[in-house]
Amino acid sequence: MTTIPLPTSGPVRDTIEARPESDNYLTHTRGVLSWIFTLDHKRIGVMYMWSVLGSFLLGGIFALLVRTELLTPGPTITEDANTYNQWFTLHGAIMVFLVIIPSIPAALGNIILPIMLGAKDVAFPRLNLFSYYLWVCGAVLCVLSLAMGGFDTGWTFYTPYSTTTDAGGVIPVLTAAFILGFSSIFTGLNFVVTVHKLRPPGMTWFKMPLFLWALYATAIIQVLATPVLGITLLLLIVERTVNIGIFNPAMGGDPVLYQHFFWFYSHPAVYIMILPAMGIISEIIAINSHRSIFGYRFIAFSSIAIAMFSFIVWGHHMFTSGQSALMNTLFSAISFSVAIPSAVKVFNWVATLYKGAVSLTTPMWYALAFLFLFTIGGLTGLPLATLSTDVHLHDTYYVVAHFHYVMMGSALIAMVGGLHHWWPKIFGRMYDERLGTIACWIIFIGFNVTFFTQFMLGSQGMPRRYYDYQPEYQVYHVISTIGSYIMAFGFTLTAVSLFGSFFNGRKAPANPWGGRSLEWQCASPPPFDNFAKTPRVGDCYDFSVVHWDEKTGGYWVDESAEQKGSHA
Repeated sequence: MTTIPLPTSGPVRDTIEARPESDNYLTHTRGVLSWIFTLDHKRIGVMYMWSVLGSFLLGGIFALLVRTELLTPGPTITEDANTYNQWFTLHGAIMVFLVIIPSIPAALGNIILPIMLGAKDVAFPRLNLFSYYLWVCGAVLCVLSLAMGGFDTGWTFYTPYSTTTDAGGVIPVLTAAFILGFSSIFTGLNFVVTVHKLRPPGMTWFKMPLFLWALYATAIIQVLATPVLGITLLLLIVERTVNIGIFNPAMGGDPVLYQHFFWFYSHPAVYIMILPAMGIISEIIAINSHRSIFGYRFIAFSSIAIAMFSFIVWGHHMFTSGQSALMNTLFSAISFSVAIPSAVKVFNWVATLYKGAVSLTTPMWYALAFLFLFTIGGLTGLPLATLSTDVHLHDTYYVVAHFHYVMMGSALIAMVGGLHHWWPKIFGRMYDERLGTIACWIIFIGFNVTFFTQFMLGSQGMPRRYYDYQPEYQVYHVISTIGSYIMAFGFTLTAVSLFGSFFNGRKAPANPWGGRSLEWQCASPPPFDNFAKTPRVGDCYDFSVVHWDEKTGGYWVDESAEQKGSHA
């Protein structure tokens, strides 16, 4: 094996396998069929990425339609309240099931997880490809439901809306969510087996990058919680098709039972969205602070703790549903407890930043935005976990704001930060850092203008999902809608920055940020087989041996210094 020569002055440096520039996973084979039938985890992850980004565009369009309609009381751009109901339902369903849930595990996780493990692929490559096509089938069915009469049940498919509505698209979209659930289960199963069986020699559990810990905890939730949603949706389909009373009270069913089943899955689903985001933030903050992550084991164990807590807090969504006072009290107490492992992560991230040599790269700006937005999202959840205040705030715009601070302001912002972090590795091109940073700030400002205003709306009693409202709420709706336009402009700039790198971005070095985990030990973009031989496993958060090289425009690792440190 030959190596690319690095500057010879100074200590012994690590080596990167020299291969022809065209020998990477993007160009290893050519043609549409080579992508359609690929078993390469990187190509499958890239296909997930483009599919998720396309769904994000569609869901964002529906969000802008909703915000534009709410500019004024009464009709603004549509005379039909049912049309508005379909817009916000489509926005929610697309964003939750087609974007946020699969965005990090299925897209970035598929690309990065095996390389972080030094493996050539996931444990079950064919199952991985099958998972993607299940996702495609679910997405197509979701879109086709529009041509079949649409659906206006809200993204939760609550009964009695989903059992009594005449909209013809309800059964197709329920089937779509059912299929998407199988895609999520198979991806989670693949990741669990991959982490257990394909770790390289020397990578013990407590030498794994924290992103792997987060994906592992997420995969456990996917495998254990998603079947509950699948069975629930299947029961709902059966009820609509053969008129068996399961959830419909007119036929002897119980609509509250549906809520229990749905939230038993959907609250863990919140952590399917947020746990991988937390893993990304751990990587970005450690690398851009150039210091070892503070409290590694606490962050790792907190991921598992959050996964465990997620299964026993679903009842806090149902304080007003008629639960017993005892159950409400227990669910309230547990909801406060789940804040502890999340706070552990935030504390350790801030402690990592303390006295660190912080590089304000575009990914780092997204990480700092995450810290701010996630903190607001967490703190504003406390009144919803408190019985006395939740009764007033339940089903108001306060819940909408809180939900978006956690799901979009945290999970989606982290996903975009992770996309910037690994973009040079995935595609081998550096984007415009200045434009990326400006876009991040515009998104951050637009997001807060959009959703912080909604806390005030909800506190004053504005109900969620309403097509019309009293004139005294208009000023808040106008501000919120202006914020959504600002945010949309920021995401447009982000797309220009990233896609522009394909045309004018400089070639990315193997290690542009100075990372220590294994994905930075292969070329950018990665070779088809990732590594010709099993890479050497070191301390993935020891940045004392990482040095900048002006000639290559990247970082190098002083292996001799690390070996001396380990012997010492």
